[in-house]
Amino acid sequence: MNRSNYTVVLILLTFFVISFLTNITGPLIPDIIKGFNLSLTLVALLPFAFFIAYGVMSIPSGMLLEKYKEKKMMSMAFGVALVGSLILAFSPNYLSAVLSLFLIGCGMAILQVVINPLLRTAGGEENYAFNSILAQLIFGLASFVSPLVYSGMVAKLQMPDVGGGIAGLLKKLTPPDLPWVSLYWLFAVISLIMIAIIIASRFPKVELSQEEKAGPIDTYKELFRKKVVLLYFIALFCYVGAEQGVANWISQFLYTYHGYDPQTTGAQTVAYFWGLMTAGGILGLLMVKLMDSRKVLILFTAIALICLSLSLFGPGKIALVTFPLIGFFAAVMYPIIFSLALNSVTEHHGSFAGILVTGIVGGAIVPLIIGSLGDLAGLKYGLLFLYIPIGYILSIGFWAKPIITNKIITRKKKEA
Repeated sequence: MNRSNYTVVLILLTFFVISFLTNITGPLIPDIIKGFNLSLTLVALLPFAFFIAYGVMSIPSGMLLEKYKEKKMMSMAFGVALVGSLILAFSPNYLSAVLSLFLIGCGMAILQVVINPLLRTAGGEENYAFNSILAQLIFGLASFVSPLVYSGMVAKLQMPDVGGGIAGLLKKLTPPDLPWVSLYWLFAVISLIMIAIIIASRFPKVELSQEEKAGPIDTYKELFRKKVVLLYFIALFCYVGAEQGVANWISQFLYTYHGYDPQTTGAQTVAYFWGLMTAGGILGLLMVKLMDSRKVLILFTAIALICLSLSLFGPGKIALVTFPLIGFFAAVMYPIIFSLALNSVTEHHGSFAGILVTGIVGGAIVPLIIGSLGDLAGLKYGLLFLYIPIGYILSIGFWAKPIITNKIITRKKKEA
């Protein structure tokens, strides 16, 4: 038996750290624009650098995992994230920020490849569904916490009398006009602590299931010849692109059009976006037990589009509510799209899953398109681009034809 409750806790901690480091970019964008004097297009290259790392590292990580195993791969991942964090902490400028986010993205991509099979082995297959949901809730919690930590750290460092201790040390290490850089010293410390924990830990032996193994190149060629594979790859691309397109631009939009402080109101609104996404995921779990998942997808996506419209064209007080609500109703999109996709093919699920995960590069492309359009016509009109990926997701509920539909709870009819 390879069960290990300790390893499960370590994996859940890793999910927290991944999310904490991943979803902080959005709240930082107004500060980065101001600090480095950037256009919307240039600042959009930062999330581009982070998410393009997933496209670069996902498949190589799967190959390296079979050779170097989980412990070395996780240590290497946090080592790469440590280097990335220190590059920006020691030399805060635009080019170092791009390189830093790319390296941190590479580290997070490696971790995503490693920890899911490890969670299945350490927690047991019979507990995998529960542990996966728990991991997603912790992931959402960290996304909620990280903007609040940023807001608190910046407020502390801007006080005239910080005093000694950690805050005093960070103030000495951080340029006075770039207090947000202090976060990258924090990321470096977190990465170093995680490396120490992983080195000191014992890992169970993991046997990859058929679902988790990547197939030969011929398998990928065969899959890409199927229309349904391309349609669902585009779907995952659209989802991650839309999610990051909203999250990365909320704070800057509220500052540009409504004058809200990005270090307080902006950061808190982004935190609520991720927090409500976690809550929406819990409701989504219940809904797919009561309704066909395609109907749930149509309902939630349609409401998300309404919330997007109110956010872009309503008054500021409405936007503070509807931007986070987009996260609430977007929560069901990823799991429903993924399950519909895998239930639409009869074989090669492991390779197909790898293709779908590569769709994460949408998180690199869509925010960049929004930023480029924003420079041309204004950020509000750049954000109109989001209607395209979210509209595509809405269409899935109408054309999806899975071989197996989700099991729903039905009331049994009494026999006469």
